[in-house]
Amino acid sequence: MENNTKSSKLKAYLVPIIIMIVMGVVLFLPAGSLWYWEGWIFWFGISALTIFITAYFLKKSPELLSRRMKNKEKETTRKPLAFLKLYLLGYLIPGLDFRFHWSTVPVWIIIASNAFVFLGYIFIIIVFKENSYASTVIQVEEEQPVITTGPYAIVRHPMYLGMLIMSLFTPLALGSYWAIIPILLFIPGTIFRIKNEEEVLLRDLPGYKEYCLKTRYRLIPSIW
Repeated sequence: MENNTKSSKLKAYLVPIIIMIVMGVVLFLPAGSLWYWEGWIFWFGISALTIFITAYFLKKSPELLSRRMKNKEKETTRKPLAFLKLYLLGYLIPGLDFRFHWSTVPVWIIIASNAFVFLGYIFIIIVFKENSYASTVIQVEEEQPVITTGPYAIVRHPMYLGMLIMSLFTPLALGSYWAIIPILLFIPGTIFRIKNEEEVLLRDLPGYKEYCLKTRYRLIPSIW
């Protein structure tokens, strides 16, 4: 039993370690330099929060981590058009921008943008704390309740709001104006995802329709 527990913990920490390694490669390989200080601030901040969220929920809500590690949908849903995933270039371009000196972003904007990125991540952590059913796949589990408290009392998809804040401020946090262009594709991609998710929730989650009538906005209060 003890060996199984240790194995589960090691598996849980393996994911953030892989994320940290991949992020480091994505940031610093295009930059061609370890002097990319904007990349270090971003990398350290995201890595620290990722390790924290793993340690915290491994202790408080291991079932959440189990759901977050799933990556296969239980059913076929409409996928965003492939070109929308070009927003991932928003994480590759900043390194090239640093290497070839395309942008000159003031330091105060870089620092402020990093603060918004980290606040967006912290907001996602609060969402996870409120809803242990938050998953990377679109699904409804047996006896899953409708969460209406905390951030869910404001918008129906607060996790995506946190992700949107993180994504939109990432280019400036990494010192690039040019990376803003592809990252904007995250917006239509998120809209596609939310619409797909709501189709499943309205069909399979009892009480979700009533929740939608009470909490009108999906992502941004007073807008959508």
